[in-house]
Order: sequence, then C-alpha cells, then structure tokens
Amino acid sequence: MKILIIGNEDRYKKYMPGLEITKQMTMVFCPRGAKDEELLEAASDADAIAIDPMAKLSGKVIRQMRNLKIIQSEGVGFNGIDLEAAKERGIYVCNCKGANAGAVAEQTLLLMLALLRNVIVGDRTEREGGQIQMKERMMVEGITELSDCKIGLIGFGDIAKATAKRLEPFECDTYYYTKTRKPSAVEHAYHVSYMELDEMARTCDIISIHCPVTPETTGMINSEFLGKMKPASYLINTARGEIVDNQALYNAIVSDQIKGAGLDTVAPEPTTRDNILLNLPEEYAERIIFSPHIGGITTSYFYRAHKKNWTNIAAALNGQRPDHIVNGL
Repeated sequence: MKILIIGNEDRYKKYMPGLEITKQMTMVFCPRGAKDEELLEAASDADAIAIDPMAKLSGKVIRQMRNLKIIQSEGVGFNGIDLEAAKERGIYVCNCKGANAGAVAEQTLLLMLALLRNVIVGDRTEREGGQIQMKERMMVEGITELSDCKIGLIGFGDIAKATAKRLEPFECDTYYYTKTRKPSAVEHAYHVSYMELDEMARTCDIISIHCPVTPETTGMINSEFLGKMKPASYLINTARGEIVDNQALYNAIVSDQIKGAGLDTVAPEPTTRDNILLNLPEEYAERIIFSPHIGGITTSYFYRAHKKNWTNIAAALNGQRPDHIVNGL
C-alpha cells in the first residue's frame, strides 16, 4: 500500500507513531505547494493521502487517483481540499478534530493576558531603562484584570469549550454565540451563557473567534461588527485569518473604535511584510500582538494528531469507517 504525504517530511518522521500501519505503507513525500502534476507523477496510485492542513488538494488530483480511499488532514483545517470531488468518488476526507483544542485555548488566554497587561510594550520599556516611568503611567491609566472582563466566544466547538474551561478559574463572565443554542446542560458544564452576536459586540470586553472558515464566516469580522464593539475592547483570533477583514481591523484600531487585537493567525498566510496589519502607524503599532500561528502546534498535539491520523488511515484501508469525516460521507 502507498501513501502520498503532502507536508513536511521531517515533521512526519519525528512524530511517527509505533503503529503497524506505518510499517506496511510505502511513503511518498511532496512539499506543501506542490503542483497537481507533481503530485500525480509522484503517487497517482496512492491508497491514501495525508495532507498539511494549510495545503491545497484539487479535484483534478482527487479524480485521477483511482486507488484513493482516504484524505487525512494532519490537523484540524481542511478548507484547501476539494470536498465535493472526494465525496463524488466516495473518498473519505477526515480531520483531527479536537486534538489541538487545549493547545489553542492556552494561546487564546496568553493573548488575552498579554493585551490586558501590555506585555510587549512593558518588555521593551524595561529593556530601555524606563521601568519606573511605565509603572507610574500604568497605575494612572489602569490595568484591567481578566476576572473583570466579559468574554465573548464566537463559536462553541472543541477549542471554544477548552477556552471556557480555562477561563473558569479567572472568574470571568463568559458568553458564547452559535447559530443554534447549546443545551442548558452544556452551558452549565462549561459555565457559559448564550448571547446573540450583536449584543456580544456591544457588551463584551474581549471577543474571541473560534469558528471555522466557511463562505458565511469569511470576513464576518468587518467594519459593521467592529463598529459595534466598545472602545476599550479587544479582539482575539486564534481561528483563521480569513474570518477578519484586515482593512476593517486596521481602520478600527487607528480610529480607536477598539483598543487592540491579539492575532495568532492573519490572512493571507504566510504573512508578508506588506500586510496592512503589520503597517499600522507607529503610535498604534503595538495595539496588535501577533503570534506566528503557533497556537495549535505543541509537541503533545503533534503526537496526538499523528497517532490519530494513522489510526484513521488504517481504518479506511481496512474497510472500516474512520473518525471525524468532514465531507458528508
């Protein structure tokens, strides 16, 4: 049996689980970004594909791989895969749902706390010898504790739930929005309350994005939404950059519509130096804290994810139904 792995070869080898399936497979590696022709030339007869969640896989490739039974995302993302083409051919497309929930939740809280405590400016000021001046200034301007904040979570999947669990010890008032309200038992278990999106924008101190990229959610954090937020509020995005309208966020910050943002992900990726969010005027530049899309890539996550990936591949190749199917089969 053969598997085409679209992604980083060193990473796959590092996190390879000790499962029997890994010994049975001939592995062919192609880098993320390889062209359709390169993929087909390398492994048109592959029985399975494992793919970097940021990579793309066209219907042209899927339709020409006659032995293909499963396409397994290395992570949670799968929006670069032609799901309909795979569904037409009865090929499972699966992701690693929930494997990075705790890791991304930690990154979410990190960005919240970093913004409230002005960590980036504080570190630089200390290094420049201005410690006491900044301390005096912050005592006058005020520092908001996380426990004093109303937190709004857009979406309530695995990552939002993990975030809510980690917020509980801070004694925040935590709210969530989804198109369909969750049962009261779920709300009680995670100490959250339901809130409509407009009310969340108007009343929450920190709004954190935890929904997937879909045609409906692309650009949903736009000028209209940001214009409803409080001037002292913050936006957190550890989901996908495409959900945020970059120009609208830029405008909201330089016009003081919102106080700032913590972004683990920015569209398009990879982020380039000419991205508008990296080019705020100097006096506003530190209103955004960036992290390089590392929220979900902890060592523990990769061991969990790769074990799940190979278990799923083994199931599909043995005629069984794999877990976390995302293309409706």
